[in-house]
Amino acid sequence: MSDIVEKTLTALPGLFLQNQSTGGPGAAKASFSSRLGGLVRGITALTSKHEEEKLIQQELNNLKATVSAPTTTLKMMKECMVRLIYCEMLGYDASFGYIHAIKLAQQGNLLEKRVGYLAVSLFLHENHELLLLLVNTVVKDLQSTNLVEVCMALTIVSQIFPREMIPAVLPLIEDKLQHSKEIIRRKAVLALYKFHLIAPNQVQHIHIKFRKALCDRDVGVMAASLHIYLKMIKENSSAYKDLTGSFVTILKQVVGGKLPVDFNYHSVPAPWLQIQLLRILGLLGKGDQRTSELMYDVLDESLRRAELNHNVTYAILFECVHTVYSVYPKSELLEKAAKCIGKFVLSPKINLKYLGLKALTYVIQQDPTLALQHQMTIIECLDHPDPIIKRETLELLYRITNAQNITVIVQKMLEYLHQSKEEYIIVNLVGKIAELAEKYAPDNAWFIQTMNAVFSVGGDVMHPDIPNNFLRLLAEGFDDETENQQLRLYAVQSYLTLLDVENVFYPQRFLQVMSWVLGEYAYLLGKETPEEVITKLYRLLMSDSISSETKAWLIAAVTKLTPQAHSSNIVERLIQEFTTSLDTCLRQHAFELKHLNENVEFMKSLLPVDKSCEDMVVDSSLSFLDGFVAEELSQGAAPYKPHHQRQEEKLSQEKVLNFEPYGLSFSSSGFTGRQSPAGISLGSDVSGNSTETGLKETNSLKLEGIKKLWGKEGYLPKKGSKTGDETEAPPVPQETMIMENVDQTMTKKDQSQVPTQSKEEKEKQLLASSLFVGLGSESTVNLITEQLECCLPVIEAESTQNFQYSVQMEKPFTEGNLSGFISYQMMDTHSVQLEFSVNLSLLDFIRPLKISTEDFGKLWLSFANDVKQNLKMSESQAALPSTLKTLQQELRLHVVDIIGNEGLLACQLLPTIPCLLHFRVHGDILALWFRSSCSTLPDYLLYQCQKVMEGS
Repeated sequence: MSDIVEKTLTALPGLFLQNQSTGGPGAAKASFSSRLGGLVRGITALTSKHEEEKLIQQELNNLKATVSAPTTTLKMMKECMVRLIYCEMLGYDASFGYIHAIKLAQQGNLLEKRVGYLAVSLFLHENHELLLLLVNTVVKDLQSTNLVEVCMALTIVSQIFPREMIPAVLPLIEDKLQHSKEIIRRKAVLALYKFHLIAPNQVQHIHIKFRKALCDRDVGVMAASLHIYLKMIKENSSAYKDLTGSFVTILKQVVGGKLPVDFNYHSVPAPWLQIQLLRILGLLGKGDQRTSELMYDVLDESLRRAELNHNVTYAILFECVHTVYSVYPKSELLEKAAKCIGKFVLSPKINLKYLGLKALTYVIQQDPTLALQHQMTIIECLDHPDPIIKRETLELLYRITNAQNITVIVQKMLEYLHQSKEEYIIVNLVGKIAELAEKYAPDNAWFIQTMNAVFSVGGDVMHPDIPNNFLRLLAEGFDDETENQQLRLYAVQSYLTLLDVENVFYPQRFLQVMSWVLGEYAYLLGKETPEEVITKLYRLLMSDSISSETKAWLIAAVTKLTPQAHSSNIVERLIQEFTTSLDTCLRQHAFELKHLNENVEFMKSLLPVDKSCEDMVVDSSLSFLDGFVAEELSQGAAPYKPHHQRQEEKLSQEKVLNFEPYGLSFSSSGFTGRQSPAGISLGSDVSGNSTETGLKETNSLKLEGIKKLWGKEGYLPKKGSKTGDETEAPPVPQETMIMENVDQTMTKKDQSQVPTQSKEEKEKQLLASSLFVGLGSESTVNLITEQLECCLPVIEAESTQNFQYSVQMEKPFTEGNLSGFISYQMMDTHSVQLEFSVNLSLLDFIRPLKISTEDFGKLWLSFANDVKQNLKMSESQAALPSTLKTLQQELRLHVVDIIGNEGLLACQLLPTIPCLLHFRVHGDILALWFRSSCSTLPDYLLYQCQKVMEGS
């Protein structure tokens, strides 16, 4: 195979080089290689995206004129195609050349046809309408006697051929399975594999020919057929049990080194072929003792031979372990596989440790006690500096969770969740925490507090099924009605406590959950009247950070509570406020509340207490409106149009031309939604706060689909508190903070001199006893924790002691004052009080935030609060360096990147609230754009920036 690759690489230059003509019009033109090389060198020398767009556009115009000229020869067309391919690779539209690529594949000689097929495979997708023009060309080339033409046709078929055109070429490809040349047979098998992926029903009749390909004399054809069998065995393994002997024989030949040397990789015989065969054997032997017995010997041989210290042998060992634990178990093989896992887990190399954790995560489902052998290593992996190792360790703990270790494992997951910034990890982890909480929650308080943490951290990126299932669980409850009432009451009390905390931002979905629960079950409160709950909901409703969808939930909650309240001025104020709202949905809710409030008795019968799970008779056809509709239509009213029809009409009426000014374009960044500041020009004088941007959700909460699972037996340790550095997380109320500190193993710092190493070992042993409890018959050790109390000690007479406390700004402000006093006792027993006062400003809590340009773009897209403003500068400030120096020094901003006359800067409000700034200097105008996760921080920073620019 290496000879084939070498010959291919040697022949590639001839595909792109143009032979110099001795005469004719082509002799006066520059060679293709010089033109393509000049284009590449020209793009490399550019300094901005705008210059690149200009150069590529000029090149595309030249190419368009060349390919459209009637005097263009096929040789020149081949050269143009390669340059068009390069332009498309850079992300620019070259659709005018698609039809010419198809023509080149149809009309050219061998070299020109190869370039044409290559261009078609890169330009078009399998649903492109122009592919219809290529069918006859492919059919003709499949019937050709030239091997190269047949290979090109088979390649294009396996890449982009659509399912509608499969019948036109399927008989020809079936015939190619009997071709004398192995490369044709191999490409035919790959083409049939593509057909099986996109249209399996059309290739069911040729499964017998797949079996012949499996026994082909050429190794490449046999290896290609394994892709088809792996796919089919995943779908239905029982239909291919009779082929187990064939797969075992092939694997024995591969492991024994019977294949040609060309298939070896670092002296390992055909490693990817071994991995493919091991996966197939694992599927065939799952739960089948008779089939598994046929493969025990070859699995033992594979484990024994894969002992070279190379990454590819580690991959083979990993698949062997996976297969050994997939097939019917054999004790000798399980012992050897466990030893391999131990070598991986204990390896100092990160990649091997990850492989060991991955294998252990899979194996733990069959043999949970295996985790006990490596429990200390797993504990160390929880504090590993590599985040991938941490994440895989948490996945392992998720697999071994039970009712006895649920609290400790969930706490570890929450700690990692607070540290993670990746959306995928957050979505994945909050789903697992919610699932574990529903299955194994030890008590109501723990469950509600854990779900509060999930909603707070998961925010609006979590899957909508999580809040849906939580609300369904509250609504349907369990068999014990007393327990149901206690759970609902605790939820109501918890949410009212959270709403009492000021200056805390909660995600929109969390607020929707709060509003539904308070609307349904606030009647369970004995001491708080419905009027007080309505007041809290109204205060939340008037907040600027609430989206329109969440406001609709809040109004619905107020509507449910209104019949229980005797009289409330808050409801009247709400009706007056929202009956004139510009939002149609909110205005409709307000009018419904207004009309229902006029008849309290009817409202009570319509909105009874605790009837959320009862079925309602709904006239989905709205037949009671038929008379009204007929009357309006007779008077000339417009008939109703469905949503999709209105959308089509709206799109057809939109402007075709874009009159917005263009800034620097970063179209290849792959971001969607709000634009990154590096790719937009700020020329507007509008200043505003787009708080609701990004907060609108298309997925509303639905009360369906929850499993009725609840663990009534649980692990009930004493509760400890957490010390040390706090993780970076949004501010949460005290109740949630208490929940997040449950089950942390702590040791008081006493004055006795105890070695540090023994303390760490003791803590690890204590944590291990809590994590792996319930896995073995003797593993019933309870976690014992101690309660730490934080208090200011009294200083003894004639002694000195230093104290350090940190001050954090919970809510941004321009200026403030920190004051306090110190009391001490004099000798004559009278007390003296010393007062102190320190003036603080916002800039005292601002620090530079050192991040990369890529991280800046990701953070920018995730923030919803922004402020824009244009400032007039003096002549001395108009230069970019002086402006940059002023912002960097006075506001303590970190310069992330400079792009032309635009700059990216970042800072953070201690401890962990970031704020980003994108500015642009245009003449004597400084365009500022602040964006942050905090709704008020951009306004305060803009004010400070204005003061700084005016003062300088």
